[in-house]
Amino acid sequence: MRSPINAIVIPSELGDFSDEVRTVFVEVGRMFGSESLVGECSPALDVHETDDTLEITVDLPGVDASAIRVLAKADSILVAGEKAARRVRTESSFHLVERGYGRFARVVRLAGPCDTAKAAASLAEGELRISIPKIGDRRGRAVPIAIRAMADG
Repeated sequence: MRSPINAIVIPSELGDFSDEVRTVFVEVGRMFGSESLVGECSPALDVHETDDTLEITVDLPGVDASAIRVLAKADSILVAGEKAARRVRTESSFHLVERGYGRFARVVRLAGPCDTAKAAASLAEGELRISIPKIGDRRGRAVPIAIRAMADG
């Protein structure tokens, strides 16, 4: 029987990750140039679970893996980085811009037991996939505790 893990996506509240987000933005700014750190975007993501894992999928087309950081802290996963602005020719102008670019930071709070130390992430075809193994809920289960005999004295 599968126990539902409720994941909460926190788009703007970075909470415990504020220092890490600043560090990521500085690192990415050094790699891609500070002029690229303009604007913000909020890439779409999905969270679903299987019997054994919690899966997070983030849409990041055109984003290089070196521009993304995934961090686990307590009961949360942070995905942060930058999607570079599309370069246009100087003789052209936009009539409509709907695709976001710039810095991004998304936090997914895990509401169930997961082993973030064994999480894995991959980036392919514009999708970042993060897989986090679930840990069986041990609450309410009797766990025997060995008694060690101590010498009197």
